[in-house]
Amino acid sequence: MGRFFDMDSPVMRFLNRMGDLMILNILMIICCIPVITVGAAYTAMHYVLLKMVRDREGYLIRGFFKSFVQNFKQATLIWLLMLLVIAVYVGDILIFNYSGIVFPKGVVIAVLAIAILLLMVAVYVFPLQSRFENKIRHTLKNALMLAIINLPKTILMLVYYALPLVICYFSSYALVFMILFGISLPAYGAAWIYSGIFKKLEPETEEEVVDDMSFSLQMDGGNEEADG
Repeated sequence: MGRFFDMDSPVMRFLNRMGDLMILNILMIICCIPVITVGAAYTAMHYVLLKMVRDREGYLIRGFFKSFVQNFKQATLIWLLMLLVIAVYVGDILIFNYSGIVFPKGVVIAVLAIAILLLMVAVYVFPLQSRFENKIRHTLKNALMLAIINLPKTILMLVYYALPLVICYFSSYALVFMILFGISLPAYGAAWIYSGIFKKLEPETEEEVVDDMSFSLQMDGGNEEADG
């Protein structure tokens, strides 16, 4: 019975991990309230999650806010760009539904296909921002290439992110789940997937997630050392 409660037992490791994910989820909710900070918060979350899946985690809250501050400017610019795209697509949906115009089926399919492609890119953007030091255009380009090259894994990550929404749709009690694990848990599942993808792109001498990003990622030209 004593080994059951030992800190190294599978049960205690599981409970500790769930506790970390709960704390991370609450941090995410708080940091996303201003809206403008969503990009930095997601980047910081993925920084912590990548450490978790590689068993390199340290102080969760300290690591979260260090990455939050370090990536705030660029992650925020990426998020603002994403908000612009979201606004355009919301406008498209309103036009399709309420304009009274019958649009060709090909146009609707094309808009839907682009939306799906953008969602696929979105699942890589903030993990890439948390791990690699690149200009925004390179981060977006790399996200697009990874989404296409790793299509089955990309789809699986989308499924992970969609599950909380499905749960909320079918259950009125899902709000508690969303508050405790609705953001961090699916992202944790996704981190197990993209961690392996990232390892293939990292320098061979890079064995762990370091606190300060030290290399950039050029998908079409190999890895290059970052200036800073």
